[in-house]
Amino acid sequence: MSLIAVLALDGVPGHQLTTPGLTFTAAARHHPWVDYDLRICAAPGFESTGGPAPFRIETPWGLEGLDDADTVLLPGCAGFQDEPAPAVADALRAAAARGCRIGAVGTGTFVLAATGLLDGWRAATSRRHTEELARLHPRVEVDPDGAVVSHGLFHSAAGVLGGLDLCLRLITLDHGESVVIETERQAFLQLHAPADDAGGDVAATVLAASDGSLDEAIRWMEANLQRPLTLAEIADRTGLGIRTLTRRFRTETGLSPLQYVLRARIQLAQRLLERTDDPIERIAARSGLGTPANLRHHFHRCTGTTPGIYRNAFRSLAAALTWAERDEADRP
Repeated sequence: MSLIAVLALDGVPGHQLTTPGLTFTAAARHHPWVDYDLRICAAPGFESTGGPAPFRIETPWGLEGLDDADTVLLPGCAGFQDEPAPAVADALRAAAARGCRIGAVGTGTFVLAATGLLDGWRAATSRRHTEELARLHPRVEVDPDGAVVSHGLFHSAAGVLGGLDLCLRLITLDHGESVVIETERQAFLQLHAPADDAGGDVAATVLAASDGSLDEAIRWMEANLQRPLTLAEIADRTGLGIRTLTRRFRTETGLSPLQYVLRARIQLAQRLLERTDDPIERIAARSGLGTPANLRHHFHRCTGTTPGIYRNAFRSLAAALTWAERDEADRP
């Protein structure tokens, strides 16, 4: 289990405080082998989140909640230009000294920079505050683009989407790209699958976990999704008999080998719909589903929607969030 402590300073933007819970919970919910424990810790002087709709939180944790954390996250806060309370700075320095990973979002980077921990490192903050960060902390190399910046133990990003991007970067470091792709999808769309699939064929959009003994075979299968894969060929690849292979797949993943292949093809189709402008015919071919009709059939069974609706919904939501990020950058 990885323990993540989110340090709430007064005036923290509400969405930056809740994004880690959304993201890390999605990763754990949809990947049974992923295990995160999230802890919200109130810094001295914390009263409420920032406007326009401030809210209070109750938490049993103060700065002592950072003591055994594997990762500390610093969202933005009010009064970020000021020196942090000595107890806050000491807690962050102590976390870094024992090798704890520290992430800062938006103006939270100012707090981390004020401890001196970012001296000589690159870092990012909200785009409208990059010049101010460079002025107040000249020993920090400020990334003007606000993208996620990772240097050693320290990770930082801009606001709005930056908190999500930072959490996804940490999940990538912990569990790899395949986990983070599905986590990002769930965070954006929260698609759910039919509950009446008694055979467990493709009832969810998340690949089940292997205990490691099938990893090489699974990597080979996922690298060859575009061509026909038979049960005999997969068995030959693993050096197992068909019955033994099927039993082991069901034990370790909850799926048969061919069910696993089908699910992987649906996930590949989702990624292509999200990230390319390929027509349905090409996506069907690239994902190994063959024909547009076959793609539509299995895609609807898995996600409850059509490829076209899925693509439009994903891009509409991504555009809306990007617009919100631009609006923050343009705000005086």
